[in-house]
Amino acid sequence: MNKSKALLEELINAVVSGNVRRTRKLAEEALNEGVPATVAFDKMMEAMRVVDGKYERKEYFTVDVAAASTAMREAFKVIEPHMKVNPADVAGKIVIGSLKGNIQGLGKDIVAGALRSAGFQVVDLGVSVAPEDFVEAAVRERADILAVSVSVDETLPYLKDIVDILQRRKLNGKIKTIVGGRAVNEEKRRQYGIDAYAVDAWECVKKARNLLGQE
Repeated sequence: MNKSKALLEELINAVVSGNVRRTRKLAEEALNEGVPATVAFDKMMEAMRVVDGKYERKEYFTVDVAAASTAMREAFKVIEPHMKVNPADVAGKIVIGSLKGNIQGLGKDIVAGALRSAGFQVVDLGVSVAPEDFVEAAVRERADILAVSVSVDETLPYLKDIVDILQRRKLNGKIKTIVGGRAVNEEKRRQYGIDAYAVDAWECVKKARNLLGQE
């Protein structure tokens, strides 16, 4: 195994174990070895899928997931400035946030970073954002897209509120919507009348471009 591959394997293990300092150090070493930032990012996403699996099997508890998420966030700070997605000739503006009742912001932060790397203007509203606040921000910022993160099943009905407010204000079709997160899928997207669903950060970039007719 060459040094780059070994570093990436160690990076996965460091994220899974929630070792913040080591994760950050390995991310820096990987970049110094010439590993593309997008490859390092993919490995960290792989690590979080391992963490999710451990949590579902009750091998991990909430504190373990939080530790892994913190490690992931620190490593992402290192690699984000180096992530390059071929910028669209005409990028748009996206308002992003975690829906009301959702207080986990890691996934949303990663998506926001990927969108910025792709050349989009991104306005991050943070976590637990009310439907009306999403729409108000989109209008105020003259955004093209609302990107909504949903990780808690019980908060799904708030998606309908976002769509209803857009329709009531005759903004549906003018402001597009994308959802992502653990609590949503393609079926839920159709059920709530959302324009697009993205399984991860890079697919969100692709779907955003598609919605704006850039791909």
